Amino acid sequence: MTDSSDLRINSAITISRQELRFSFVRSSGPGGQNVNKVASKAVLKWSVSASPSIPEQVQTRLHALFGRRMNDRGELVLTSQRYRDQARNVEDCLEKLREMVLKAATVPKKRKRTRIPKAAKEARLRQKRATADRKAGRRRVSNEE
Repeated sequence: MTDSSDLRINSAITISRQELRFSFVRSSGPGGQNVNKVASKAVLKWSVSASPSIPEQVQTRLHALFGRRMNDRGELVLTSQRYRDQARNVEDCLEKLREMVLKAATVPKKRKRTRIPKAAKEARLRQKRATADRKAGRRRVSNEE
């Protein structure tokens, strides 16, 4: 993926690269001799609520699913320090964002309520009765008779 290309999520959603802001800081990961000199950790910030690229329903699901990854300005913040160079960490951030938006874009299925089968209810009640009878047999016999 080149720097000027847009991030394609699916056939309906494409995020413009102008909406994404990257900053770079020193990584705590591997780096060899460059570990204290090179800012290879990529930090991606994307304003979800101000984005014209995604529908409102997807924005709502993004807030619900990944609200803890958003700052007080409503920006989604992603970081990557998996690799030693900036370009691969940028690609990793973009792939994380793509997966997150794709997850939010899929509409969850409504749960269809089902009834408990009559045989299952009867089996449960039979087992309860058997357990109660077994425990009743362990009780002391009273002398009231």
